[in-house]
Amino acid sequence: MEAVVLGSGGWGTALALLLLENEHNVTLWTPFEEEAAMLREKGENPLLPGVPLAKGLTITSDLSCLADAALAVVASPSFFVRETARRMRPLLGRETLVVSVSKGVETETSLRLSQVIRSEIGEGNPIVVLSGPSHAEEVARGIPTACVASCEDIAAAEAVQDAFMNGLFRVYVGTDMVGAELGGALKNIIALCCGISDGLGLGDNTKAMLMTRGLAEMVRLGTALGARKETFVGLTGMGDLIVTCTSMHSRNRRAGILIGKGSSPDEAVREVGAVVEGYYAAAAARTLARNTGTEMPIVEAACRLLYEGADLQETMHTLMERPRRREEEDL
Repeated sequence: MEAVVLGSGGWGTALALLLLENEHNVTLWTPFEEEAAMLREKGENPLLPGVPLAKGLTITSDLSCLADAALAVVASPSFFVRETARRMRPLLGRETLVVSVSKGVETETSLRLSQVIRSEIGEGNPIVVLSGPSHAEEVARGIPTACVASCEDIAAAEAVQDAFMNGLFRVYVGTDMVGAELGGALKNIIALCCGISDGLGLGDNTKAMLMTRGLAEMVRLGTALGARKETFVGLTGMGDLIVTCTSMHSRNRRAGILIGKGSSPDEAVREVGAVVEGYYAAAAARTLARNTGTEMPIVEAACRLLYEGADLQETMHTLMERPRRREEEDL
């Protein structure tokens, strides 16, 4: 199969190498020729140190490579997905299967990323969401991982399953695209908050509280937007939440730790040096929550910290002192 991965970050590169290992013809695309030249020359992506780029991998900044692709994998940062999809449209074949592996919500529109892609490429090409607990650093090194290919068209989801699955990368199929995408976006906000907790020197109890109550908020918003509740206890919900909130591979957690230790949000994002999707997702999630009348106190608190300069200790106490309630209301 001819496959093009659009986006040369760590995740896009890891998936390109995975597809190449599965004996597909793979092209890794970046919009920057200087980056393409650097990757070809060094034979390694700086975001995946120690992982060689296989010689069979084609690296280019020429998007005409898309013309013959049977599989187009969108791996751009959330804020560049629309531009990537806009560039794709005139080159997509009618049968090309589009896979969205980016995680986030478009800040300006609060659209899920598959919706952003659809709005730019038009109707026709199936779009499948591939998501789950999957650090690029581990996938690139062949550490066993499982994800879910989600699409209402189950045949399209199974085609993605066939393309990506091997003995170290297990792919399940599902039909709840809404739940899969929201799980992948919202968990980044909770991971930022868990990082802040770690940076403040708080304990495992606090992190467990944030993860569990954060999951309740994810379920509330997800079901309000048409997702199925059970999706959030699977790989794209709880699974992705666990790995992002607990690992130092997580850019969101690392940025949160810096904020907890006293850095401003802007300073923390710059120091991490790669895209911190939770920073962008928080504003979109708050907009969706307000538009649907969904209570999301952790997301609201994150927005106050990230965008309004709220005091960390005061914000924590505000969360802890909210009115009493029954846990069963959320379960």
